[in-house]
Amino acid sequence: MLLAHEDLAPSDWVRRFAGLIRPASTVLDVACGSGRHVRWLAAQGCTVTGIDRDEAAVAPLRAVAEIVVADLEGAPWPLPGRRFDAVVVTNYLWRPLWPALRGALAEGGALLYETFAHGQQLIGKPSRPEFLLQSGELLQACAGLRVVSFEDGFDGGVGGGRYVQRIAAVQQPDTAAAPRYSLAGPGS
Repeated sequence: MLLAHEDLAPSDWVRRFAGLIRPASTVLDVACGSGRHVRWLAAQGCTVTGIDRDEAAVAPLRAVAEIVVADLEGAPWPLPGRRFDAVVVTNYLWRPLWPALRGALAEGGALLYETFAHGQQLIGKPSRPEFLLQSGELLQACAGLRVVSFEDGFDGGVGGGRYVQRIAAVQQPDTAAAPRYSLAGPGS
C-alpha cells in the first residue's frame, strides 16, 4: 500500500518548531510508525532513535536511525536512563508514558508533541476517550517545562480537519545548580 504524500511529510508542527532542536542533536521519535519524522530529522543531521511496536513498519528505518521495537503500553520503558536533546510524539497518546517522556529529555531538550483532542469523536477516529486529550491536558502534563507554544482546538487543514492539541516546550536547566548573577554588578 502506498502512503499519501502528506503521510510521508513531517508534521507542520514539528517542522515549525524544529529550530528548538540544536544541530547534531539526539532525537527520540516515539511511536514512529513508518518514520516520516525519523527520516526528516535524520536528513537534518540529527542522530535519531525511533520506537514503535510494529517491526515491519520500522524495518526500513534501520538504515537511517537506531530503531527500538517495543510495546510502549504493555512493557517497561525500553530506554531507562537515556536522555535526548529532543523528544517528538505525533498522533499517539498513552498517558502512563508521560513521566518516561519527560525523563528522557536532556537539560535544554525540546518536547514536540501533537495528538488528537476531545471533539475528534464528533468527526471521526480516534473516538475513544482514552485516545483523546481533554482541554488543556497536554499543557498540564508539561507543567514545569518552558512552554514555547501551545494549541488546543480544531485544525481544518488536515484531511478535512481534526481536533488536536500541540505543544512545543523545553526542559529548562536546573536553576539550583546554575550560577547566580546580579544586574547590580560586583560589590553592590
